Amino acid sequence: MGMHGDHDLGHTVAGWAGTTIAVAGCTAAAVALAAGSAAGLWLGGAVVVLAAPATWLLHLAGWGKATGPRPVAQQHWRVRDRSARHGHPGCLGCRLAGRGASAPSVTPAVDPPVAPVVVSVTGGPGRP
Repeated sequence: MGMHGDHDLGHTVAGWAGTTIAVAGCTAAAVALAAGSAAGLWLGGAVVVLAAPATWLLHLAGWGKATGPRPVAQQHWRVRDRSARHGHPGCLGCRLAGRGASAPSVTPAVDPPVAPVVVSVTGGPGRP
């Protein structure tokens, strides 16, 4: 048991890989800025931007995690999530990939058809 007890901090291969790629891009951009290299600055920025799709693809491959706590046996960061193939419930990344249940469709309530009202006027003063 670690310093945080039995709490699932969400450490995953996808999270660590995305963070590492982003840090490498920021480092490259910082070095390029200090060296006065515009091309290096653009390259570092491109690496930072590539961190998001890399993390997303790893998440879809099962190296991410669903929202919320995981069972204790699945909390290690190197445990692959086999349920990712079908999509995590409530996960935007899975919905963007066409996996999992999308937001429930809301159909407007329609009032049932009302039968026309027929008024029959018979009798009365001056009428047969």
